[in-house]
Amino acid sequence: MGEDIEPTDESAEIGRPPGHERILWIMAFLGVIGGIAGYALESLAFGFGILIGTALAFANYYWLKSSLRTIFDAAKSGERPRMLAGKYFLRYIVLGIIVAVIYITGLVPIVALILGLAGFGFAVVIEGMIRMVSTAAAEPKV
Repeated sequence: MGEDIEPTDESAEIGRPPGHERILWIMAFLGVIGGIAGYALESLAFGFGILIGTALAFANYYWLKSSLRTIFDAAKSGERPRMLAGKYFLRYIVLGIIVAVIYITGLVPIVALILGLAGFGFAVVIEGMIRMVSTAAAEPKV
């Protein structure tokens, strides 16, 4: 009970949540479908706004993933993770500047851009619904 057991690479791979990649696929699907729907229902600029927002959401996700991997790899090796707040939040500053430039120039509607940026949140909600339905369907009936 008091033993610290380190997971092997095999058990770590088995214990990984199955929906991680699916969330990214759902986000991409929502971005493409949203872009097409935005174009069909509003305008070409609205459709591109959703696509640009989705691309920024992917960039934010992978930048965060890279930053966190660096921090946790350093911690795993016994080093004290060196993370300056400015370096960690740089992605927010860069994304904020990009959104501000798009808003000031009026390149695409800001609402469309924000809808695309929110795609990750929408994908997580859909993934949660998929898991609830699949869990309920898999439970044995009494």
